[in-house]
This record gives sequence, structure tokens and C-alpha cells, in this order.
Amino acid sequence: MSDFRCTRRAALVALFAAGMQCAVAGRAFAETPAAIDAQALTPWTSLKPEEQKVLARHAERWNSMPAEQQQRLLRGTQRWLTMTPEQRQRAQARFEHWRELTPEQRERARESYHRFKKLPPEEQARVRENLHRLKKLTPEQRQRLRERWQNATPEERQRMLERRRKRMEHQGRPPG
Repeated sequence: MSDFRCTRRAALVALFAAGMQCAVAGRAFAETPAAIDAQALTPWTSLKPEEQKVLARHAERWNSMPAEQQQRLLRGTQRWLTMTPEQRQRAQARFEHWRELTPEQRERARESYHRFKKLPPEEQARVRENLHRLKKLTPEQRQRLRERWQNATPEERQRMLERRRKRMEHQGRPPG
């Protein structure tokens, strides 16, 4: 897989993961465990005060929500309550960025995330490493890299990949 596609995939995966981590305010994403009983509603009055504070925007309709939606929101709330203030700030910023994406961009991010999760752990690690290297570049360097790749012929791209493989081997790292 090419560097550009790996880093692009990693960026989309990171974006998707970031958006999913901060899905607290009404868009909790966790899969509903099969063990949740559809009839097991959680009355608003049984929530802890700190949970009620986080979920305040849902107070009026809480008792009429389906049980699985209540459970998703509660799991998100519990994650939120265990975060440090810095983690909460980052999560909120990522959530805002996720909300600004178009439905098509969100769908592409979800697809990339699912493809990433299907990769073997070693390849996931390479994708993460490529993303970290990409993030270290300045915006101008990233733009030049993107343009260079897009303007390259298939043969030039192949030579670029081969040079990178040789550099990686010389540094004692597996090519990714």
C-alpha cells in the first residue's frame, strides 16, 4: 500500500475515532450489548446527580426513551465522567469537528475505520506510525508531498515506494 494511501487512511481513521470518542451528547456510538434487556428502562430519578448533570439536555424525554438509547447515553456519560479536563476538551473539539463533516465524509470515515480494524495488528501499527510522521510535517510539507504523489506517474510512484522501502530497511524498520 502506498505511503499516501496509508497516511490518508490513517488520517481518516484518526478522524473517525476522534469523532466517535466524544459521542456523549446524544450520539453515543457503542454497540448495544445483546444482554441489555429491552424492557430495562432506567428512570431519571435513579441516575446519579453527576449523570443527570451531563444528561440534562435529555431530562424532559429521558423516561420515554427506548432502554437501549438510555444505555448508550449512560455508557457515554460514564466515559465522559472518567476523563480528565484536558481529555474532555480534546473530545469536545473532536466532536465539533465530526459534526462539521458532511454525511458523505462521515460515511467514508466509518468505512475507513472498519477497514482499519480488519487489518492485522502489525499493519495497524504501521498506519499509526505513518499518521504520526505525517502530523510532524508542516502543512506546506504535507501539501508538497500530496502534490508530488498526485502528479507522479505510476512508474514514478513505484520508484518512490521502492526508495521508501529501502530507507525503512536501512533504518531497521519494516516497510509499511
